Amino acid sequence: MTANPVLVEALRGSRVESFHRGAVAVVDADGGVHSALGDIERPIFPRSAVKVLQALPLVASGAAERFGLNDEELALACASHGGEPRHTATAAAMLAKAGVDVEALECGTHWPYNDAAIKAMAAAGQQPSALNNNCSGKHAGFVCLGCMMAGDSERRAFIKGYVKPGHPVMREVTAALQATTGCDLAHAPVGTDGCSIPTYAIPLRHLALAFARVATGVGLSPGHAAAAARLRQAVAKAPYMVAGSGRFDSRVMERLGERVFCKVGAEGVYCAALPTLGLGVALKMDDGNTARACEVVMAALVERLLPLADDEATFLRAFSDALIVNWNGIEVGRLRAATALRVAA
Repeated sequence: MTANPVLVEALRGSRVESFHRGAVAVVDADGGVHSALGDIERPIFPRSAVKVLQALPLVASGAAERFGLNDEELALACASHGGEPRHTATAAAMLAKAGVDVEALECGTHWPYNDAAIKAMAAAGQQPSALNNNCSGKHAGFVCLGCMMAGDSERRAFIKGYVKPGHPVMREVTAALQATTGCDLAHAPVGTDGCSIPTYAIPLRHLALAFARVATGVGLSPGHAAAAARLRQAVAKAPYMVAGSGRFDSRVMERLGERVFCKVGAEGVYCAALPTLGLGVALKMDDGNTARACEVVMAALVERLLPLADDEATFLRAFSDALIVNWNGIEVGRLRAATALRVAA
């Protein structure tokens, strides 16, 4: 098997100290490959990068309208948030609108990702709840969908076990994922995600296609197309909710608005929709480097593909060719997009 190309180089001083390989697919809504690097046909688990696809039934079903979900709440349904107070309060508000509380969430509990939020909770002697889970917004969306699907049934009883593949809620979510990606998920490798829902292995080419469809509505049912447009609009108005303070997704979407929808996933996965270009992007770092390498790749792709003002290009270059400093604030190297990535993009 041919190795994927080097997409990111880590320099110490002027020498390459290490590098990160990966694959990238850029696809239009008709399935045409705009550009590609590496193996874009190998199925990979997209993890949290596809949360906007998983949120489509929340809107398409009418649940979002029925429960009066606002822009911040819809953006949180697409989020891997930092567990900051605005995030947890928004997730709680979504549940309250559906007539349930935090006990309905089945995503599990962990401390916030955001360091300031952790310290504030510890100082106050507080323990985390499922609201602090980075997936609590997505799961609150699942719960809202389930509460509407319950009809005249008792809501708590109906939504119990919604994370299981055979639950009516998860069947709707899986159907949306299959419809957008064009993959037969019944025959796809399947695992369990960090938040306990099923995760299906899908080739990058199909993931990029799904995000091109989210960008344009082309190839989607009328309900899913309208839902995709509504979710993109909500995220553009409330990008902080998708990630949080200082994080790449929120910062990029705050700066570029509706021109970019981007979403990180665990293990070095990133997906993006570029509506003005009608393109979808999907990438996977071979070593699963989410902490730094995949952000460099996504920044370089947006920088290369999207027409940008000078100040916007400078803003993105700080991510695609990033300084590395030590604990004394001394510059010790750089993390930069490899030449092959900049040329191919």
